[in-house]
Amino acid sequence: MDFVTKLPKSSQGYDVIWVIVDRLTKSAIFTPIRETDPMDKLARIYLKEVVTRHGIPVSIISDRDPRFASNFWRSLQNAL
Repeated sequence: MDFVTKLPKSSQGYDVIWVIVDRLTKSAIFTPIRETDPMDKLARIYLKEVVTRHGIPVSIISDRDPRFASNFWRSLQNAL
């Protein structure tokens, strides 16, 4: 999981691409988001785009960005 940031805004206001890669199948999900989207929205997107398609992952690899990590996991646990 990682983010491509500092992109020009799209007509819908998206300025970040959230990249989620399945290591087993090498498939990738590219989700447009806004830099200002709250963590609970990202948790809902994760449930919709990843968990509903592939189930709950056995492991998740990220760069452990502290701005993202703790708030995202808390929001994801609440959403589950």
